[in-house]
Amino acid sequence: MNMYNPPHPGEFIESIYLEPHGVSCRTLATHLGVAASTLSRVVKGKSAISPEMALRLSKVLGRSPESWLSMQDNYELWQAKKSVDLQHLHPLDLHVA
Repeated sequence: MNMYNPPHPGEFIESIYLEPHGVSCRTLATHLGVAASTLSRVVKGKSAISPEMALRLSKVLGRSPESWLSMQDNYELWQAKKSVDLQHLHPLDLHVA
């Protein structure tokens, strides 16, 4: 499923979990067992969700680890589609012997 301008997972964490519930980044980082600076980079969109972080987020916030990684992949693919020039590429004809 293609999503139009999907959010970075950090933006999702901030808008769905942190802000509405009055939870600080530092508090969530403590629950995740990571440095506050590590989580802050994710929340600010400066770092990606790693498989390890996806497991931690799944345990602490819910959602499957796969859904956290999928959110990251969707965001990165959207960003790449906006910046990668594929005009000079053509399909490889694999039927030619």
